[in-house]
Amino acid sequence: MKTPLLHTIVGIALLSGLSGCVTIPEAEYADFKPLPRDQRVIQEVKLTWEVRPDASAVCSQKLAAAGRPVGGMAGTPVACASWTRATGVCTIVTSANPNHVVLGHELRHCFEGHFH
Repeated sequence: MKTPLLHTIVGIALLSGLSGCVTIPEAEYADFKPLPRDQRVIQEVKLTWEVRPDASAVCSQKLAAAGRPVGGMAGTPVACASWTRATGVCTIVTSANPNHVVLGHELRHCFEGHFH
């Protein structure tokens, strides 16, 4: 049963953008309203999940390459998502032990792009 669910989750996300998430603000624990299907960046996502010991460094490099701010007041990213709208592919990069909030947050980027 876990495999179909994982494939469904993994089958959801990569665009032509990148988001790296640094900390988990209290607002992340609140419910949110998903965008309607026709307003999503990708409607049907093909998801891959890279679990890496160097996730923070990889995400920092990807953010810098995409011209997105890294470090400073934002801090070091704990995870990131990159996507390609044309192919519907999204890749989430995390360390070995992300919590459900981090993973869910990155998955939302796969569907909705840069929402924060």
